[in-house]
Amino acid sequence: MTVRVVLADDQTVVRAGFRALLDLTEDLVVVAEAADGTQAVEAVRLTRPDVVLMDIRMPGVDGIEATRRIAADSDLDGVRVLMLTTYQIDEYVFEALRHGAAGFLLKDVEPDALREAIRTVAAGQSLLAPAVTRAVVQEFARLRRPEAAGAERLAALTEREREVMGLVAAGLSNEEIGRELLMSPLTAKTHVSRAMTKLRARDRAQLVVLAFETGLVRPGEQAPLLPRE
Repeated sequence: MTVRVVLADDQTVVRAGFRALLDLTEDLVVVAEAADGTQAVEAVRLTRPDVVLMDIRMPGVDGIEATRRIAADSDLDGVRVLMLTTYQIDEYVFEALRHGAAGFLLKDVEPDALREAIRTVAAGQSLLAPAVTRAVVQEFARLRRPEAAGAERLAALTEREREVMGLVAAGLSNEEIGRELLMSPLTAKTHVSRAMTKLRARDRAQLVVLAFETGLVRPGEQAPLLPRE
């Protein structure tokens, strides 16, 4: 499968570097470039790519707002946004994840890691594996009070779904959740999918953010486990 990519960055040299790298990869193709958020949204609507490499900080409409517009457009449900940032700890990363980004990468990412990241999000997965992602979420969740309606939103979930959601926020994969809760990875995936549907989370990245925002998980903590039967 060929993954179609839109590059959005206000620096021409950065876009040229990424394009040169992706042009050397058989299964990745750049279908459009954009110098700001407005152009990025227009390019996405025109080309319907699989993945957008989106710089967070751009003049005018920035990457966060562009991501929000893409995520809010039902016609673009299949488009995944991978944020690019220069800093490991960036307050804008948390907002980007809240608004639908599938994950983020540092701009100095190694070529192979970049290619694999694009393939990962194109396949419908979230790029949450790097510890720096969880560090950003935890740090900026720590600076925000849990939303007042957190308990009300979580009421839609079963106890098991809340438990699984907490483990997702702790960085566990479906396989790891299955081992922790003595269930199959497929069952764990089903619980994750149901929690995402009930909370209207676009992907696992948003589920992690919601776990912190609603107070289900507090920074540095993991949701308590239910007694095993």
